[in-house]
Amino acid sequence: MYELTLINNLIEEQLVRGHFRWLANFSEIQRDFAVEDTIFQVYATGGLREKGFLLSRVYSTMVTPNYKIHFLLFSAPEIAPANVKKMILALKRKFGPEDWIFLVLAQGTSIGESLRSSIESVDDKTVGVCGYGLGQKDLAISNTVLGRGLSKQLKLNEAKFEDFDVPNFLKSFTLTFAAGVGLLVFLALSGFQQAISPITLMILAVLSVVIGQVVYKSRYHTSIQISGKGFMLREGNKIKERKWTDFQDVSVAISGSLETFLRLKSKDETIDLPLTRTGMPRRETYNIVKHLVKRK
Repeated sequence: MYELTLINNLIEEQLVRGHFRWLANFSEIQRDFAVEDTIFQVYATGGLREKGFLLSRVYSTMVTPNYKIHFLLFSAPEIAPANVKKMILALKRKFGPEDWIFLVLAQGTSIGESLRSSIESVDDKTVGVCGYGLGQKDLAISNTVLGRGLSKQLKLNEAKFEDFDVPNFLKSFTLTFAAGVGLLVFLALSGFQQAISPITLMILAVLSVVIGQVVYKSRYHTSIQISGKGFMLREGNKIKERKWTDFQDVSVAISGSLETFLRLKSKDETIDLPLTRTGMPRRETYNIVKHLVKRK
């Protein structure tokens, strides 16, 4: 099911971009991770301790326990309730007795009472389980601290893709800096001889970084939110929101600068979704969107 593939990509993207950092600092991600006879579509491992600046790391080392954290996603058209306990026991044998395990179960239909009961009955304090059903978009949570914490971080209805566009940021910085230099030259010609100096140029450069960031965010920064129903394309302050069913065809377009786009065509308009600029995976996104566009 393409909807399950979308969830697999969504979870992986959220892990890569640090959206689960309130659970742990995940440092390694794998696809198709095997534990005994079960293949988990996404697996990530990490810890609770910070990996930022020196003081943060020292403080974290002193006050944060060094637990190892495991995050796993298993998706299937249907999950047998008996397999929940089987998976957890296999994971407990695989990992350390004090390791924390976050397990996400996604199935193509609604969560039935049997599966919900199997998930909610998990009472191991080192395990948190969340089950997600595509049918009614319902959620089942294990009655543990880790289960409740995991449910607060899960966002399975949509995926957001965005990346920092260096060329457009440099354009914003350059325009701001050039305008500032022009102002300093004007002041110097007007009699303020100290207007142009190493100190003023340094201050101008710092201000250009700050103002350039604001200009970049308001005019150039691009993000795409996609779900099973449609997408929202944001370019600066401009927003386009459409449903997949509005379009009849999809293709991959390549610009003169070798930037790739997902081109959506309808009778009334053609919209290009930037893949390169937002970091969206080209092949998988094309296959998923093509299926979503054709299902009418």
